[in-house]
Amino acid sequence: MTTGTIDAAAAGSWRLGDRTVHRLGFGAMRLTTNADGGPSDRDRAIAVLRRAVELGVNHIDTAAFYFSALRSANELINTALSPYPDDLVIVTKVGPGKDPSGEWLPMARPDQLRGQVEENLRQLGRDHLDVVNLRVYGPEPLAEHFGALAELRDAGLIRHLGVSAIRPHQLAEAQAIAPVVCVQNSYGLGYRAGQDELVRDCAAQGIAFVPFFSLATSGREAGASGVEPEEVRAVAREHGLTPAQVRLAWLLQRGPNVLAIPGTGNPEHLAQNVAAGGLRLSPTDLARLDAVHRAG
Repeated sequence: MTTGTIDAAAAGSWRLGDRTVHRLGFGAMRLTTNADGGPSDRDRAIAVLRRAVELGVNHIDTAAFYFSALRSANELINTALSPYPDDLVIVTKVGPGKDPSGEWLPMARPDQLRGQVEENLRQLGRDHLDVVNLRVYGPEPLAEHFGALAELRDAGLIRHLGVSAIRPHQLAEAQAIAPVVCVQNSYGLGYRAGQDELVRDCAAQGIAFVPFFSLATSGREAGASGVEPEEVRAVAREHGLTPAQVRLAWLLQRGPNVLAIPGTGNPEHLAQNVAAGGLRLSPTDLARLDAVHRAG
């Protein structure tokens, strides 16, 4: 199994409403800081974004609260990619927020969501947002918040709506108010296996499932902790891959509606992540990895 230079289109595609995206996308959260917590290199971050688009990535996940002391993910995206390619879909999320010093604020009230949407519009330099996810906290009803976003969609500020960090019952609550094009929950190989049923339910409804922390293991990102189950390392060794590539390939084979959004500020890791979209694990490989998943 070789990777080489593989375009993101090799992962296949799925629709977010009336927009079609490649199933291997890019998460912008890691653009603002280095692994040591210091500010990222601005020119390098911009170069990574431009290279992602060159490699066929047309789905970028971001948020106005993705910022550090010196960097804003939205501003980096605007600088690197504006004027935006016609096929590029930028997905953001609202609900959480930070004050200018970076301290987390309480969950936004429904009447504050318009301000958060407008903040994303300003930073990205756009007149409307392709997809906005409502990031929720806890199992409480989300109707009032999601209804506020539906009003902004009707006003033309948002094209499509999604939900993030939800319990399964909350998907139906949202769907009763307005169409949901994606569910964005934390999920990965051996991480939150209880989400499997939600992945299948989303597929049955034609809804994209977009995992974050998809490279996580034991509740932490594998790249940060360095801890990997032996079976993941073994599959990687046997095929000349990195463990992260194995995890991404496994993820994409969970269902045709699964969209991966790994993030990185490293050009080499970016190329490896995109290449993973073209990998197809064998039934034997999948059986070994599924056992890891069930035990996670």
